[in-house]
Amino acid sequence: MRDCFELRAFDAGGRIGELRVPRAGVTVETPALLPVINPHIRTIEPAELEADFGAEILITNGYILAGSDDLREEALSRGLHDLYDFSGAIMTDSGSFQLAEYGEIDTTTEEILRFQRDVGSDVGTPVDIPTPPDVSRERAEAELATTQERLELAGTVDVGDMLVTAPVQGSTHLDLREAAARDAYGTGLDVFPIGAVVPLLNSYRYDDVVCVVAAAKRGLGLDAPVHLFGAGHPMMFALAVAMGCDLFDSAAYALYARDDRYLTVRGTEHLDDLEYFPCSCPVCVAHDPEEVASCDDDARERLLARHNLHVTFEELRRVKEAIRRGNLLELVDARARGHPAMLDGYRALLDHAEQLERTDPAVKDAFFHVSAESARRPEVLRHHERLARLAVEGDVLLTEGGDDDRYDASWRLVPPFGPFPRHLSDTYPFTAEVPETPTREACERAADGVCALAESNPGASFTVAHWEWPESALARLPEGVDVRSLVGRESER
Repeated sequence: MRDCFELRAFDAGGRIGELRVPRAGVTVETPALLPVINPHIRTIEPAELEADFGAEILITNGYILAGSDDLREEALSRGLHDLYDFSGAIMTDSGSFQLAEYGEIDTTTEEILRFQRDVGSDVGTPVDIPTPPDVSRERAEAELATTQERLELAGTVDVGDMLVTAPVQGSTHLDLREAAARDAYGTGLDVFPIGAVVPLLNSYRYDDVVCVVAAAKRGLGLDAPVHLFGAGHPMMFALAVAMGCDLFDSAAYALYARDDRYLTVRGTEHLDDLEYFPCSCPVCVAHDPEEVASCDDDARERLLARHNLHVTFEELRRVKEAIRRGNLLELVDARARGHPAMLDGYRALLDHAEQLERTDPAVKDAFFHVSAESARRPEVLRHHERLARLAVEGDVLLTEGGDDDRYDASWRLVPPFGPFPRHLSDTYPFTAEVPETPTREACERAADGVCALAESNPGASFTVAHWEWPESALARLPEGVDVRSLVGRESER
C-alpha cells in the first residue's frame, strides 16, 4: 500500500480510506470534499468550513496566488494555513485550469511546485495539459506525452513533505486514459486526479465520465487515491464513489449561490422557482425562499452557499454510511432516478460490473432488488462465475417453487441470481429482498445462471420450473433443458 493512503472498507468500487498528509500533520477520511477557495473571493471563510461543516481539506489556486500582487508575498511570509486560518490539509492547483481556459500560463512545473512548497501547501500539483473531450487521437497522444514528461520532472523537484499529484489525462480515448494512469502510478507520486472531465459533467455526459474513470482505475493500483477534478455536485457523488473516486473539489457551492441556484441531490433549482425549501439544514429551517430572495446580494449569496455546502457534505456522509452498510449501489440506483443522464451513468457503471466485483465484499447485510438494473450488480456476476465451478449429477430440478423428491437434486431458482443449492438459502446474497414479480431483466439473468451451471455439468439433466418467465428469458436457456410452468400450482409458492 502507498504510505499515504490506507483503505478501511469497500462496497462495489467505493471505499472508505485515510489519506495521511504529513506536512499538515493530519489524516483526511475519504471520500472527502475539497471546497474550492478563491484567493480573492471568500464566500465562506475557511475557518467556517472547518468549524461549521467539518471540512478536513480544501483546495486553492496556487497559480493565482503566485501571480497576485496583493497576496503573493503575504502567502510566502505567512504560509497558507495562517493566511486562510485553516488547520486541516490544503491542496493547491498549478494553473492547469487557466491553461485550459486561456491557452497559456506564465509558469513551469518546477517553478509552480517550488512556489506551492514555499507557501506551505500540503498537496501540490504540477502543470499538466488538460486535454478536452472528443479531440483527435493525435492531439490527445501529443498532449499526454507532455503531461507525462512533466510528471516525471515533478518527481525530481525537492518539495519536502508536500504530497504531489499526478493528473491522469487522455481525453475520451479510453486506452490512453488507462495507459496514462499506469504511467502516472509508476512515477511514485501520491494522489491521482482524473482531469478534464468538467466539460463532460457540464454536458451531463455521466456515462462517459464513468467510462473515463473506469479506464483510469484499470491503470492505477488499488492503493492510489483518486481525485475527480471539478466534480462538486452532490447529485453524482454516489455514482463517482461507486466507481472508485476518493476526492472531489467543489466550487459549485459558491458559483451556484452567486447565480441564485440551490443544490439538491436530485439536481439544481433556481431560487425564484422555489416556494418551499426541501431541506432541513440550518439555513432552510430558519428561512423560506421568499425571505432568502429578499436579502441583499451578499447575504443571499452567503445563505445559499451555506445551504449548498450543507447538502454537499450531508451527501458525502450518506455515501460513506452506504459503503459501511454495503448498500452503496442501492443509493446509486436511487440517485439515478433523479435525472435520465444519471441513469445512463448508472447503466454505464454496471457495464463494468466485473471491475467492481474485484473489490466488492463477498458478504453484506442485505441485497435489495429495487430496479431492473439490480440484475446486473456485481453480486449476480460473482454467483454466475461460481456456478461454473459447482458440480451436480443426475436429474436436477431448478425451481421457483417448492422441493420435489422425484429428482436427484432440487435447487432453488431465484431471479436475478438463478439456481443455487437450498442449503445456501440463508447466506448472502440469496437472502435478497426481491419483488414478487421479477423484472424481465432479472429473469434473463437467472436464465444466464442456468446456462453457467448446465455448461459446466454436461452429464446432468436439468428441469427449470418457473412462474411465467418472459419469452426472452426462456429463449436464453440452453438446449436440452426441460421447461415447465408453475402457473396453476399456487401451493408451490
